[in-house]
Amino acid sequence: MPKNHQIELTAELEKFSDPPSDERQNALLHAKPYPLVSSPVKPAIHAKSSSWRHWGLWIGLTIAGGLSAWLLYTQPWHASVAGVAVEVVAPGPITRVLAVNGRIAALHSVAVKSTVAGTLVPPLAEEGDVVEQGDVLARLDDTSQQAAVRQAVAALDQGSVAQQQARYAFDRAKALGGNVSRVTLEDASNALNRADHEISRLRALVDQAQFQLTKFSIVAPIAGTILTRGVEPGQVVDLSTPLFTLADMRELVVETDVDESYANQIKPGMPALLQLTGDPRTLDGRVSFVAPAVDADTGGLAVKIAFSESQLAPVGLTVTANIIVDQRDAAISAPRSAIVTSGSGQSVFVLADAKAKRVPVGVIDWPADRLVVTEGLKAGDRLILDANGLADGQDVTVAGQ
Repeated sequence: MPKNHQIELTAELEKFSDPPSDERQNALLHAKPYPLVSSPVKPAIHAKSSSWRHWGLWIGLTIAGGLSAWLLYTQPWHASVAGVAVEVVAPGPITRVLAVNGRIAALHSVAVKSTVAGTLVPPLAEEGDVVEQGDVLARLDDTSQQAAVRQAVAALDQGSVAQQQARYAFDRAKALGGNVSRVTLEDASNALNRADHEISRLRALVDQAQFQLTKFSIVAPIAGTILTRGVEPGQVVDLSTPLFTLADMRELVVETDVDESYANQIKPGMPALLQLTGDPRTLDGRVSFVAPAVDADTGGLAVKIAFSESQLAPVGLTVTANIIVDQRDAAISAPRSAIVTSGSGQSVFVLADAKAKRVPVGVIDWPADRLVVTEGLKAGDRLILDANGLADGQDVTVAGQ
């Protein structure tokens, strides 16, 4: 401690205490001074924390202000006014069309099979060959049947000889008259009758053998074009083996299936518009056949559509067919999006006095974007085109106004 500090401290002690003894005074004079150090203080971070608190308060006030402004603008506690698109109902021409896909088929076609078993021998008709009725398409090896025919013919020849002998014996007995007994004449007559019957039997066997021989030649049952050939020369075939598919290409139709949902509405004579794959033309046609029964496995009703004019096209080609089921000069229709289906039936919404008004309607259900409305709407009604999310009596306004 500096000397002046010691003097001042000694003077202070003298003011408030008795004079110290010599030892006390000596100790005070030689004592080390206490260091003048302040108590530890934490770092001053309170200024930074205060700054963040100010920023957080400012951001919260900003968000609260924006939310208040949005609530005041939208006022969600009030009923919303929906903007809707409408159209004025007006009757007009309506065509109800059922679009289906089908394939070209020959009206008359047949799968050719053999009526006897055997081995095919060349030549055979080729796919694409145009044949007439009765033309030979293929032959089976008929060696054994030829032998059967010769055997039958030989038996017939032998029977003819026996018949001639029986006739000669009868004629001779008859010519002798009273010189032969009655029994001899009757025996000769009976022998001739047996010979005649045997000849008839043998002739039938010959006819049968010759007819059987014809089955070894497979002929065309109709005139047409060979679409497919499923066999080759040398192949052994039986009665179930398909040999050829033969079709009359002069009369083609479109074969298709209609879902059973519309089975009662498809009738023969309905017009149709046809378009062949790869052909931009639209061809006229007419429903020529409707099956009397629905296929239980597929749920489809077989339908055939005939071309109004003869066409040349490959069998199996895909065809788009639009069957015109109904045509009306003046009918009311509505888009499918405007129709609501519920347990109580079908309905639409019309715009009346700035509100959506539910109106029950009757429609013809059909696979189309617009459906024919049979009752419930009238000309001049303002039909709301999209009924999704609407409620009866809800405030609405025309979108864009």
